Amino acid sequence: MSDRVELEKYKQQIANLYSARSASYDRGDWHPRIARRLVEYARLSPGQQVLDIATGTGMVALLAAQIVKMEGHVIGIDISTGMLERARQKLKASGLKNIEFQLADGEALSFRENHFDTIFCSSAMIWMSDLHRALRLWQRCLKPGGLLCFHAFADTAFVGGVVSQKILEKYDVSLSLNKPTGTTQKCYDLMDAAGFENIEIKSEPDGSYISLEQAKGMWIGDSSFPTPGQYPNPLRELSLSQRVEAKIEFDAVLDSLQTERGIWDDRTIFYTLGRKAFPKDGLASGRIISNGY
Repeated sequence: MSDRVELEKYKQQIANLYSARSASYDRGDWHPRIARRLVEYARLSPGQQVLDIATGTGMVALLAAQIVKMEGHVIGIDISTGMLERARQKLKASGLKNIEFQLADGEALSFRENHFDTIFCSSAMIWMSDLHRALRLWQRCLKPGGLLCFHAFADTAFVGGVVSQKILEKYDVSLSLNKPTGTTQKCYDLMDAAGFENIEIKSEPDGSYISLEQAKGMWIGDSSFPTPGQYPNPLRELSLSQRVEAKIEFDAVLDSLQTERGIWDDRTIFYTLGRKAFPKDGLASGRIISNGY
């Protein structure tokens, strides 16, 4: 286990963002609820080897460790030191002995090929630099027949992002956000291209009403923050006056969406699962997977 990891600027921005959020990340019931749902879909068994990519505060990893029991083992990795500190605090309180948390990049793994029974990635697909490459890498780290399970969000999810996208298109700024996984077909195609079989996508409506103030706080027009899946931030191309104009329009659109109950914030989730195929010749290697595989 390393206490340091070399990160490119984009990844370091993400790490800093989530470290700043770590103290409040566990508040509310939404993140724990969807983490539990993802683990339920995996149908883990005692004795399994599990990897949780972008583990955050360890929600999925801690649930998985309880199921695989002492015969199994769980590794949770993340690039955010703040999130890992919180995960380790929770681990200490849990008393679990079959789990560890490591500082590591999910797109630069150094685990053996054909090692894990199950790999999770909860709510972090949006941040991957190269989804196709990441999925191929994770597939190689799975044992034949092993399962990959991840959360993805519909392209209608998160009202602030959806409205921001539409407005910024007028300024020739294209934000990817949830677009790469925005439909069940896109999720299926990603998994299929990476060589997964028995692909299942469980689409579940989700969301809640939020206040107008909360919705306006979701503006993503600040170029100092990382933009999911894109570096450098395309918003840097806008002038200050353009950003001001866009923000005014953003607020006006949200004003028009206000109802007596607030503003509906869609969070439709695609619980996506797929298995690694067994090799046709029945052989499996034990090579190490590295960033330059």
